[in-house]
Amino acid sequence: MKLILTHEVTGLGAPGDVVEVKDGYGRNYLLPRGFAIQWSKGAEKQIETIRKARRAREVRDLGHAQEIKAELERLPVKLATRAGQSGRLFGAVTVADIATAVTKAGGPQVDKRKIEITTPIKTLGAHKVSIRLHPEVAATIGVTITAA
Repeated sequence: MKLILTHEVTGLGAPGDVVEVKDGYGRNYLLPRGFAIQWSKGAEKQIETIRKARRAREVRDLGHAQEIKAELERLPVKLATRAGQSGRLFGAVTVADIATAVTKAGGPQVDKRKIEITTPIKTLGAHKVSIRLHPEVAATIGVTITAA
């Protein structure tokens, strides 16, 4: 199945890339979640607008990504949320919550789609979160979750 990616998919490609994937993966995962659109000659014309939007949001180059990484890793990110007596959260911390907390802590505005949480954050304390800044650069930041 030939698709045009509309969002970055780890291990597959970036927005505007034309990829060939297995039918089930495209039909059951990429298309329903809006990560891709079906390829056609008409959709081929949309690729340039997708790529132009990506370039506007993207980090300029590798050196700039390294600077942002250093800034993010120095940043103390704290997030206050509701929690029970045992230290378990009511729900889980989302990537949107983390993006907002990074901005409030004085860091650069981070696209929530670039934040990767390996295991759901459902307890108080310190947790590690990865942010993909560039295909070759990922920053690992510490997020401290406290009770509100």
